Amino acid sequence: MIINEIEIETPCGMMNTLITHPDENGPFPVVLFLMDAPGKREELHDMAMRVATSGYYVMLPNLYYRRTRNFVYEPTPSGREKMLEEMASLTNDLAVQDCQELIKCADADPHTNKGSVGCVGYCMSGPFAFSAASASPSRIKAAASIHGVNLFTDKDDSPHRKANQITAEIYFAMAENDKWADPTVVKGLDEHLKSVGTNFRIEWYVGTDHGFVFPNRGALYNKLAAEKHFERILSLFDRNIKRTTT
Repeated sequence: MIINEIEIETPCGMMNTLITHPDENGPFPVVLFLMDAPGKREELHDMAMRVATSGYYVMLPNLYYRRTRNFVYEPTPSGREKMLEEMASLTNDLAVQDCQELIKCADADPHTNKGSVGCVGYCMSGPFAFSAASASPSRIKAAASIHGVNLFTDKDDSPHRKANQITAEIYFAMAENDKWADPTVVKGLDEHLKSVGTNFRIEWYVGTDHGFVFPNRGALYNKLAAEKHFERILSLFDRNIKRTTT
């Protein structure tokens, strides 16, 4: 496996990004792997590598780069407050811009196939992946939100508002016990996406809690459900970006 840390120049500064892909049999389709609120860290590096081993060029950016290069979450009240500040500094529009910069950078690398792109976002980045799919419909052909938050809100920038522009297949993995994903709200999302003709699937993971995919999340981690989520996103990418080109 190839693993590199690179700096991507954006209009807002240098975005430090992990790049990982197999060391042979390329070029590879690109997958944007978007972090959850605790930030870019070794746990996510391992998950990104897991995806890359299936034949993908995976990009894991530090989305907090506008404020800090190396955010470290501390499990204390003050650490949580700092994490929420970082999280609040991001918007769907900023994340969309970052995804577009990532794709532009990937297109300049001979290890990528310049074709259809996949995107997966965890927790706070669920709506970022959703928004990126509508903002770059000619490139992003597969998107996944894993226990995502703020997917269907009354805000002007709620990602569902531009769902009619999505050409990707989109997958939503929902934790059964998740205070940030009310079933009534998810039902509204389901009804809206059906009304605009989006190619999507919403799947509830029975017996899981928010954050169930992360091995270092203690009792919240659910190994069987985490493995199932890898199965789902890899099959999503296989159908939509590995077998197709632009």
